[in-house]
Amino acid sequence: MADTATASRSVAFLGLGTMGFPMAGHLAVRGGHRVTVCNRTAAKAEAWTARFGGAGAATPAEAARDAELVFLCVGGDDDVRAVAGEAMTAMKPGTIIADHSTVSATVSREMADLARERGLFFLDAPVSGGQAGAENGVLTVMVGGDADAFARAQPLMACYGRSVTHMGPAGAGQLTKMVNQICIAGLLQGLAEGMAFAQKAGLDGHKVVDVIGKGAAQSWQMDNRAKTMLDGRFDFGFAVDWMRKDLGIVLDEARNNGATLPVTALVDQFYAEVQGMGGNRLDTSSLMTRLTR
Repeated sequence: MADTATASRSVAFLGLGTMGFPMAGHLAVRGGHRVTVCNRTAAKAEAWTARFGGAGAATPAEAARDAELVFLCVGGDDDVRAVAGEAMTAMKPGTIIADHSTVSATVSREMADLARERGLFFLDAPVSGGQAGAENGVLTVMVGGDADAFARAQPLMACYGRSVTHMGPAGAGQLTKMVNQICIAGLLQGLAEGMAFAQKAGLDGHKVVDVIGKGAAQSWQMDNRAKTMLDGRFDFGFAVDWMRKDLGIVLDEARNNGATLPVTALVDQFYAEVQGMGGNRLDTSSLMTRLTR
């Protein structure tokens, strides 16, 4: 685990969903920071403070007013504009706001420009590792923005990230997350096809995974999702709806930069089929369901 030793800081965390709730908790417990939280649903903030202490705030501006660093983890582009935009109205000059949402590089650059105009620093810092990674404090954090601001924020992000890496200027963190989602989409479809093939061929799928998982086919997805796919279990943290949102961002960016993503576009449509089957909240490994129905 990374060394997260640093002086206790006054921080705000905006957005206490599946990822944000435990991430904010690690800032309080593992980091020993003084955390003020804010969530659209006040009951979530009340549950967080009951568990971790700290303080709750009614609005992003109230939470951010006295914070040395502000973190947020919300839904989409418009959510970032609304929450970060309001928080920045109350932040002191020189304060850093770091966005752990998965959104477009365009909105990240927009928010970085707005922050600069107000004498603030904005970091786009999406994460990978899912609900389990957030709960266990072992996320991968990919960060875009000012290098000095990153250096100041990195020790706090290490409270929940085992890998926290500066990727370049504003937007670079989100672009890196897009690469991550492109690779995951292709891997999951290949894994779903392989597991479905093993079943059709009359093989012991679990035994197949034990064998090929020691060779060139090995991946995190195989280690963590192949056997649950075979067992028809899709009740994990990262939902199909969220993946479709992410792939929509990827495909929009590809249209802008000229990248050709035929497999990603196809898998996005496969996820649309899973949604059509009522699988909106199933884990992304549920691509298996359209092959075995």
